[in-house]
Amino acid sequence: MPSAQPQVHSPADESIDDSVLANQSISASHMYRDRVAKTPNGVAYQYAVVGADGDTWTSVTWAEAKDHTDKLSAGLIALGVQLEERVAIASATRLEWVYADLAIMTAGAATTTIYPSTIAEDVAFIISDSDSKVVFAENAAQVDKLRAIRSEIPNVAKVVVFDTDGVELDDWVMSGADLESQGAAYLAEHPGAVDERIDATTADHLATLIYTSGTTGRPKGVRLQHSSWNFIGAAVESINILGPDDLQYLWLPMAHVFGKMLVVIPIQIGFPTAVDGRIDKIVDNLAVVKPTFMGAAPRIFEKAYGRIKMMMEEEGGVKLKLFNWASDVGKQVSVLREQGKSPSALLSLQHGLSDRIIGAKIRDRFGGRVRFFISGSAALNQDISRWFDAMGMQIAEGYGMTESSAASTVNRIVAYKNGTVGWPLPGMEFRIAEDGEVLMRGPGVMAGYHNNPAATAEALDADGWLHTGDIGEIDDRGFLKLTDRKKDLFKTSNGKYVAPSNIESTFTGLCPYVSQLLVHGNDRNFVSALVTLDPEAIVGWAAANGMEGKSYAEIAGSPAAREMLQGYIDELNAGLNRWEQIKKFTILDHDLTVEAGEITPSLKLKRKVVADKYKDLLDAHYAS
Repeated sequence: MPSAQPQVHSPADESIDDSVLANQSISASHMYRDRVAKTPNGVAYQYAVVGADGDTWTSVTWAEAKDHTDKLSAGLIALGVQLEERVAIASATRLEWVYADLAIMTAGAATTTIYPSTIAEDVAFIISDSDSKVVFAENAAQVDKLRAIRSEIPNVAKVVVFDTDGVELDDWVMSGADLESQGAAYLAEHPGAVDERIDATTADHLATLIYTSGTTGRPKGVRLQHSSWNFIGAAVESINILGPDDLQYLWLPMAHVFGKMLVVIPIQIGFPTAVDGRIDKIVDNLAVVKPTFMGAAPRIFEKAYGRIKMMMEEEGGVKLKLFNWASDVGKQVSVLREQGKSPSALLSLQHGLSDRIIGAKIRDRFGGRVRFFISGSAALNQDISRWFDAMGMQIAEGYGMTESSAASTVNRIVAYKNGTVGWPLPGMEFRIAEDGEVLMRGPGVMAGYHNNPAATAEALDADGWLHTGDIGEIDDRGFLKLTDRKKDLFKTSNGKYVAPSNIESTFTGLCPYVSQLLVHGNDRNFVSALVTLDPEAIVGWAAANGMEGKSYAEIAGSPAAREMLQGYIDELNAGLNRWEQIKKFTILDHDLTVEAGEITPSLKLKRKVVADKYKDLLDAHYAS
């Protein structure tokens, strides 16, 4: 059971290991080589081998990982890949993605990331704009996509595929195993080839090119140098929230900067990472892997909380009363812990009892060893964050952008404040502009946008401040609180400003059956919304309400579902200003998906895309 810890009052009082910051690696490639040299026999990665009787988890040491990556790296060198030339990866999260990324960097090249869900038109643009010479492709689906656009990507000399099932290999497409074999042959003749490339790589060389999933126009390629990853690794180690004894579970898309960051940090610190990108296996994997921490988007925490809450409500009776009592007691202790205070003797006794009855069982659902989670990429509901902390699993909410190498701020174990994104990492500066926009500056900030000087000039001012597009405030203890995206704020026709993200986040914490909420009302005389149901959560509710076996569309269109959601909308509205309250809403007959381009691979709502796609439904709210 977690105990109260003294809370550090301000960033000036924080204990930071300055020696780590002062001795950053020359490059991310050097960082990796140094890690292998320090702990060659330590476990680097774990991965699941899928079999007929279920998954079998296998471990790989740092030395074994380097054997793979050296061969792949030498293979790329043999293919003619030069310093800072781009090599793309079009794949979901899997160990081969990590190997490919490390091989690209140790070959002195730069990784271009591509989501597997990216449509062919955008894949063609990204590969062409980045001038990628080689593409690592996950499977037949990705290879087929590349073949369809081959005439638009003439500079791609070779496609290397991880999973060859259903793939026809030829002079353009080869397997990862074949690239390793070629690399091994090249190393036999040039044993120092990889080390020579690492030695030639500097902090200022391009390491990663990540294209932002913009909702308008073409994606922009964010240029991240080795110095950015060196800094992120050293800064996180310096604040001592993670150590060599930790174990990470990594499912996040590695084409996203959050996932990529969580590949770099364990190389710096030396702890193992269990890699599995199957979102539907997260709960099962947590129980098997038993990680000490995991990074996730808020939607994962919302779904987990909603599922547990729904199960308790369906149980009812004594179990529901115990759950609610334990949650209330835990939240009281959480508030005191946040303030660095200890609970009273009575509250401490109640907490010990409630934790044994409820808290410990809930932690067991997450593997039983979680010290904390990291949440990023979107706003986290404060009530959900508080509940997780009440159950003994703090969510350290952080903040960053692709343009800042992911993490720029994070709540600490010994200094956190619910509803904020924490303090800046050592070396990062923040200030609030006159219009409320958050500005940041420091080693993690990008070098600029690839082939796009106009966009670079708009984002980075002459003094090096990155204009984030987020609205926020810094309190008297230095905690940064975000209120909304600058471009998402809208004004009703009555002249009142509305911050939709906050309303949406609050609602997902209230209603365990909701998947997505889009708040709308720019230049309208009231606020309305589109709602989608969680396909998993709604099944149990439907069965309890006489609709067992009904389709999603039938459930969504039922009067009972509307009545249920209206109750939660009323609860939401009770805590909002009059001009923010949702007056009308429509339940869609399907959930929003990554494949349809309605949410990002990191599960963030694409507001403009959804509003444009369902314009007729939104307009109908105001027809009368």
